[in-house]
Amino acid sequence: MTMPRHIAVLDVGKTNAKLALVDADSLTEIAVVTRPNTVLAGPPWPHFDLEGHWAFFLDHLAAFHESHGIDAISVTTHGASAVLLDAEGELAAPMLDYEYDGPDSLTSEYDAIRPQFSETGSPRLGMGLNVGAQLYWQFETDPGLRDRVANVLTYPQYWGYRLTGRMATDVTSLGCHTDLWNPWEGQFSSLVDRLGLTDKLATAHPSADVLGTVSDDIAARTGLSPDTPVVCGIHDSNASLLPHVLGRKGAFSVVSTGTWVIVMSMGGRSTALDPNRDTLVNVNALGQAVPSARFMGGREYEIIRAGGDTEVRDSDRATVLAEHIMLLPAVEPGSGPFRGREASWTLEPAEQEQRMAALGFYLALMTKTCLDLVGADGPVIIEGPFARNREYLDMLATLHDGGVEIAASATGTSVGAAMLFAENASPPETHKIKPPASDLLSNYAMIWQARVEGETTCA
Repeated sequence: MTMPRHIAVLDVGKTNAKLALVDADSLTEIAVVTRPNTVLAGPPWPHFDLEGHWAFFLDHLAAFHESHGIDAISVTTHGASAVLLDAEGELAAPMLDYEYDGPDSLTSEYDAIRPQFSETGSPRLGMGLNVGAQLYWQFETDPGLRDRVANVLTYPQYWGYRLTGRMATDVTSLGCHTDLWNPWEGQFSSLVDRLGLTDKLATAHPSADVLGTVSDDIAARTGLSPDTPVVCGIHDSNASLLPHVLGRKGAFSVVSTGTWVIVMSMGGRSTALDPNRDTLVNVNALGQAVPSARFMGGREYEIIRAGGDTEVRDSDRATVLAEHIMLLPAVEPGSGPFRGREASWTLEPAEQEQRMAALGFYLALMTKTCLDLVGADGPVIIEGPFARNREYLDMLATLHDGGVEIAASATGTSVGAAMLFAENASPPETHKIKPPASDLLSNYAMIWQARVEGETTCA
């Protein structure tokens, strides 16, 4: 495919939705607008503001096209979400917020029909984090819904449908702990038939497949050419992984940081994944199974930061290391390698700056735990906001033998999604983080790990 010059990316994260315009030559965002991804209370259940997002996207597609020109459109969204459409192509029900705990009320009933981890690579998660659990609960609590649903789309493809009128699912979204996909065989799991969705779940495509071109209505509304192609779309963490998959050789891992910290290992050591520790098998844009682990690091950051945003001084860092001021897991106990445990401090920080230093170390130690769980080997590339956190980078670079790298320029989900139009592109330039010469960080990590393992033993 000829690489378009300007690619508009619909990028919906759990916290914010944005439209980014990516320059294909420089792989940089030349224009960005955002809006909160607000959860509406209901009825019938907490759900996302799809119509608000749609109006926002259309308005800014028109503005971007007028000011810069748009040659193609890509889509990336958070996972754990599906959109239910009726026979007319309208919403059969609002799109459930995956953090709503309603599905937990039918845990035992759902567990009786869900496939084993060995089939799906999908751990059993709470709330609606397994899409299969969402669908089961929705069908059971709204008896007429199953009959109203004509088609089920994964979330990136819903926006592709709105733009082109064509329906699909994609392998990366299906491979994101949905229980609906067998990543080793590259096909739907046995759960699809058990839920009665065999003829309703849209065909699965590789992320880079082009769905089609924008519809005449969209072209008229935005000023876009009717020939503007729209790519199938990709799960957001896999969008961060894609630039490196396309250009790197050998073992490496990508850590996508945001609301979720997702650790994805390519070519690493063979290891048995433990679904009880929130490991899973993701599926990358090429359809390959990717051992992964995760925790809700961005959410944990916001909880502990508690609105304070201060710069850590060297003296604060030194105090935290010397006095072993440590945050122990798990701040967000519903997920991650230590889910079910309550966070605690070994010593309450005296100042906000000390709290922020200890928080950066904690997030790095959690990331290192995830890297070990998936057999990560080779360099680790950090994507997203944690790539600007000194304590996080220094701690991780001290602990991970393969080295830690960050992109020389911002990449992230929007640029990764744009690269669905550039399969032969080179990976982003990175630079390596040099570990500090002191042993203080490694000693701190040993004590943290001993405390965590001791609590695990006691439990």
